[in-house]
Amino acid sequence: MTINEKLAKEFNLRLEQVDNTVALIDDDKTIPFIARYRKEQTGSLDDTVLRDLSDRLTYLRNLEKRKEEISASITEQDKMTDEIALAISNAETLVEVEDIYRPFKPKRKTRGSVAREKGLEPLAEIILAQNTATVPEKEAEAFINEEKGVNTADEAVQGAMDIIAEDLSDNAELRKKIREEIFAHGIISSTATSEEANDVYKNYFEYSEPVGKIAGHRVLALDRGEKEEALKVSVTLEEGVGEKMCVKELVKNTSLCGELVRSACEDSYKRLIFPSIEREVRNELTANAAEGAIKVFASNLRQLIMAPPVKNTVTLGLDPGYAHGCKCAVVDSTGKVLDTAIVYLTRSKGEAETAKKILSSMIEKHNVSTIAIGNGTASRETEQFTADMLKSISANVKYMVVSEAGASVYSASKLAAEEFPDYDVSLRSAVSIARRLQDPLAELVKIDPKAIGVGQYQHDMPKARLDDALKGVVEDCVNAVGVDLNTASYSLLSYISGINSAVAKNIVAYREENGKFTDRKQLLKVKKLGAKAFEQCAGFLRVSDGKNPLDNTGIHPESYEAAKLLMDKCGITADELGKAEIIRDKLKSVKLKGIAEETGAGLPTLQDIAKELEKPGRDPRDELPPPLMRSGDVMELKDLKPGMELMGTVRNVVDYGAFVDIGVHEDGLVHISQLADRFVKNPFEVVKVNDVVKVRVLDVDLKRGRISLSMRSNKQ
Repeated sequence: MTINEKLAKEFNLRLEQVDNTVALIDDDKTIPFIARYRKEQTGSLDDTVLRDLSDRLTYLRNLEKRKEEISASITEQDKMTDEIALAISNAETLVEVEDIYRPFKPKRKTRGSVAREKGLEPLAEIILAQNTATVPEKEAEAFINEEKGVNTADEAVQGAMDIIAEDLSDNAELRKKIREEIFAHGIISSTATSEEANDVYKNYFEYSEPVGKIAGHRVLALDRGEKEEALKVSVTLEEGVGEKMCVKELVKNTSLCGELVRSACEDSYKRLIFPSIEREVRNELTANAAEGAIKVFASNLRQLIMAPPVKNTVTLGLDPGYAHGCKCAVVDSTGKVLDTAIVYLTRSKGEAETAKKILSSMIEKHNVSTIAIGNGTASRETEQFTADMLKSISANVKYMVVSEAGASVYSASKLAAEEFPDYDVSLRSAVSIARRLQDPLAELVKIDPKAIGVGQYQHDMPKARLDDALKGVVEDCVNAVGVDLNTASYSLLSYISGINSAVAKNIVAYREENGKFTDRKQLLKVKKLGAKAFEQCAGFLRVSDGKNPLDNTGIHPESYEAAKLLMDKCGITADELGKAEIIRDKLKSVKLKGIAEETGAGLPTLQDIAKELEKPGRDPRDELPPPLMRSGDVMELKDLKPGMELMGTVRNVVDYGAFVDIGVHEDGLVHISQLADRFVKNPFEVVKVNDVVKVRVLDVDLKRGRISLSMRSNKQ
C-alpha cells in the first residue's frame, strides 16, 4: 500500500479525501485554512482529524525514509537478500525496522565481535549445526591460537557461544515476539529506593501492574519517581518464558552441541535480549503515555481558551496577596484600563475597611458589573472579602474565581511591558485576570500554553512535541473564532492562518501608521504579506464598519462572487445581514445545491456562506453555556460535610478524573469511578474544562487539604 492508501484505511476515509488533504498540506496550507475553506476537497474533515492525519503522514514518511536509508546501507554491505528486502518493506514501525537493521549496524566492541576477530565464527557454525556426533571441545582444539588470544579449547567454545548469543539477540522476528509477549503478559513493578524516599510516591513503594494495562498517568508517575531516585522500576516476564522462546528458535536436540546452544540462548536472553527489550518497552510506554498526556493537555487547553466570554461588562480584576496587598484593576468592555489600586485585605480591620471603601467607590464610579478573582495565594480571603462587600452595596455585581496560571509569566513579559509601560508588574497581572473573564482566548494567547496549567506532567513531556500540539490548539481556536483586524493584538494576530509574528507586528504597524483597515484587500499593502499569506489569512480577519459588509464575516474573499449571487437570488440586501429570521426565510426560496453548481463554489462552502449571512462573524463561544458566577457566601474546607450537594466548575480533566472548583480554595477530585453511574473509560466522555456540574461531597481530608466528590446519583 502507498502511504495515502494506508492513511485512508487507518482513518476510514476515501482515498480521494486523503489524496486531496495531503496535496493541500504539501502546498503549505495551514490546518485551520484547510478545515474551513477547503471542505469540498477534504470531505469536510475537521481540524482535529486533519492534525492527526498530518502527524501520521509525517510518521509514515519518516518511516519510509528510514527504510530507504537502511536498505541502502545493507545493499552497500553486499548483504541484501529478497527475504530482508521483504521484511523491511512489511515493517510497520520504526522499532521493527531498527530490529531488522541490528545485525548490519556497525558494532562497538562486544564479546561477540571480539570472538569474531579471533576467528571463532566457523566454530560457532559447527556448534550451531548441532550434529549429534560432534564433540565441541575436540572441534575447538583446531581454533586454539595464542597470538589471537585463544589459549584453550574452553576459551574457543565460550567465544563461539558468545557469537551465537549475539546473533540470536539480533533476530528481528524473535525480538518482535518477545516484545509482544511482554506487552501481553509482562509485569511492571516499583519499590522505594530507601526508607527516606519521597512520600509523594508512597503509592508506588510496593506496586505492580500488567504492562499491557497500566494507565499513562501511572507510567509518568513511575518515570518521575525513578528520575528523582525515589523509586526503582523494573519490567519482568514470568521466569523461563523468554528463555524458552529463545531455545525454541535455535535448539534442535539434546546433543553436546545442542546443550551449548541452549546455554547460549539463555545467556543471550538474560544478558542481551531482555535488558534491551525492557528499555524499548519502557520507552514505548513513556512515549504512549506522553502522547496521551499531550492530548489531555490539548483538550483541556481548547476548552479553557474557548470558554464563553463575559461580554459588554466593566470588570474589576483582583490579584490576591498578603504582604504586598491585593492588586486591583478596572477594565471597560473593550479591555481598556480605567482605574487601578492596591489594597490590603488581610493585615488589619482598619486596612480592610479602607479597602472596602476604595473598591466600593471604584465599582460605583465605573459601573462595574463583574469581578474576576485570581485563584492564587490569599484567594480564599479575597473571595470572602468580596462576598461580604457585595452584601453591603446596592449594585448588582457578581464575581468569579478565575485561574491565574501564567499571569505572572505574562506580567513580566516583554509583551506586557509594551502593552502597559506605565504599570507595575503586579498591576499588569490584575489587568490580565480581569481580561481573562471578559475574553479568555484573547488574553490566554499571550501566555506560553505550558504555563496555563491544565495538564498533567507537562514538564516531563517532549518539549517540541508538546509545543507543536499546544500551538496547534491555540491556532485552531483563534481561527475558529476569528479576530477583529482593527483591534487585535499582534500576539493574537500571530496565530491567524498564514501569519507569523513578524507579519503580525507589521499589520499593527500599518494600522498605527495608516489608521483603521476599511477593506480586507488593504492587507496586501502590509509589508511581507503576499498573495499566498492573504489567501490563508483573509477569511479569518474581520473588518467591522468597512466598505464591504462581507469583510465582517467568515466568508473568504474568493467566495464573494458566490455570496453576492446567493444574496441576489434570495433578494437579501446588505442592511439585512445578521437578521437571522429574515435571512432564513429568504433562503427557503432557493436550492443551495443548484446555486452551488452555478457558482462552482461547492455545497459545503455555500452552506457556510448562508450561515455567515444569518450571523456575520458568528462566535462559536456564544453558543456555549455561560460561566458560573457567584454572589453568595464563601465556604471553607471545614464547612464541607459528606453528602452536601454543590454546583461547581470543572477546572482540569486528567486520566483518573476531574478537578472541580466548588467555591472553596481547594479544587475537589471527582475520581473516574465517580463521574457517572455507568462505567467510564475516559473522563472526556463525561466532562470537559469549564463545564458547570452538580457534585456531592464524599469525603474531606482537612490535614491533606483534599476533597473527594461524586457526580453519581445518590442511590443506596
